[in-house]
Amino acid sequence: MSGGGTQKSLRKALGALKDTTTVSLAKVNSDYKELDVAIVKATNHVERPAKEKYIRAIFSAVSATRPRADVAYCIHALARRLSKTHNWAVALKTLVVIHRALREVDPTFHEELMNYGRSRSHMLNLAHFKDDSSPNAWDYSNWIRTYALFLEERLECFRVLKYDVEMDRPRTKDLDTVELLEHLPALQQLLFRVLGCQPQGAAVHNFVVQLALQMVASESIKIYQAISDGTVNLVDKFFEMQRHDAVKALDIYRRAGQQAERLSEFYEVCKSLDIGRGDKFIKIEQPPASFLQAMEEYVREAPRVSTVRKDQVVDNKINAPKEVLAIEYKNTQEAEARPPSPPPPEPVKVEAPIAEPPDLLGLNDPVPDTKDLDEKNAMALAIVPVSDQPPSTAPIHANGTTGWELALVTAPSSNESATAASKLIAYTMMQSEETIRM
Repeated sequence: MSGGGTQKSLRKALGALKDTTTVSLAKVNSDYKELDVAIVKATNHVERPAKEKYIRAIFSAVSATRPRADVAYCIHALARRLSKTHNWAVALKTLVVIHRALREVDPTFHEELMNYGRSRSHMLNLAHFKDDSSPNAWDYSNWIRTYALFLEERLECFRVLKYDVEMDRPRTKDLDTVELLEHLPALQQLLFRVLGCQPQGAAVHNFVVQLALQMVASESIKIYQAISDGTVNLVDKFFEMQRHDAVKALDIYRRAGQQAERLSEFYEVCKSLDIGRGDKFIKIEQPPASFLQAMEEYVREAPRVSTVRKDQVVDNKINAPKEVLAIEYKNTQEAEARPPSPPPPEPVKVEAPIAEPPDLLGLNDPVPDTKDLDEKNAMALAIVPVSDQPPSTAPIHANGTTGWELALVTAPSSNESATAASKLIAYTMMQSEETIRM
């Protein structure tokens, strides 16, 4: 026994020395001397609650009236205190300061704390924290880890709800279905972390643990009231939901019943420890089992929105080509309804002038304007395909003939080219005849 007492006394002396050294360094090197001293003294190694004046100094540093740089520095100093310590008293008292700031300072502190967590590793992640200096310290460490999870979930709930359920009036009774299905799971997860804060072993009788547990228990009342109001609102909308939403709502309703039973046990533990004085805790009643059965039957028969939407998508995909074809057909009909434009001449149909030989000499027709005729003939002959050779290398006939006559003579001798040339000459003659007749 004497050896254990000596070790405990030595640990306390070492902790006090560390605190004194930290305070001395803060007074010399820090630009925020007063704040650093307040943080060290509010979270020192002494195994009893911190003095209120140091906590108030910290709250003043993180209020909305202070520059954001000061608030960020204070949060950084608290996070550094948490990350470097292996002493349960320092860790627990730091968490208590943060918890009280969430409850007593304006909501801007919530936002600054979340911003710090997004930019760096989350300061409330104490999953690996342990103080193995004694068996009691091990029990304290276990409770500190669950307490840190509660505070972390408290911030997450604030992010989802956009308000603090402890500081503001619950709004779940006025939400629509979509918001209810988002807010109620967040509140139930927060209540799950509350139930995890039930102390075990030596932590049951530790005064600092009981102080923090009292804040957790008092918040659980408002959390449960918000869940109850939301559940009543959800039940009112339940029998009009589609199946997808009804399944989620049924899971929420079942979990609410399970948590109500566990919360009653949690309150019994708190009453036995004289936490909350018993009369502050609400009476929890279980819903009738018949109502749960009616909800389950409705879920089995509820309409499936996803199936309807899927059928609509398939129909749209099937009908999409038909709509395009209908538009094309309509355009075709409109085109047919309009006065027909003169179709382009078809070189293939050259039998018509052969069947009825035209008066090529034009003896019975008036004499056309020679200049107009030459221009039209030149335009018609300009589309005759010429050989791939450049104009400068075109062959010259012995009698000096060049131009389109020579191009026709020297064109490729393939059947395709010959046929195209003959059809083009015939077409030119037809155009000349029509011009003469005009």
